[in-house]
Amino acid sequence: MALMITDECINCDVCEPECPNDAIAPGEEIYVIDPHKCTECVGHFDEPQCRKVCPVDCIPGDPRHVETKDDLYERYLRLTAQKTG
Repeated sequence: MALMITDECINCDVCEPECPNDAIAPGEEIYVIDPHKCTECVGHFDEPQCRKVCPVDCIPGDPRHVETKDDLYERYLRLTAQKTG
């Protein structure tokens, strides 16, 4: 499933540069994750890098975007093909 950032976000700026898919961006009040780009780092790392660096643990799975690891890997393949193509 794609991840999301909750309103507990303190805008510390550490998650955005860690995302290998450029899925994290500043929102109106807090950072947001684009569910069409988020792969939970599948294909890049063993665990989501944004969660790894988040000091307030405000990045749960997004229940609106439930996906399997296979779905996330397929998205990873599409995204990386777009970057190289």
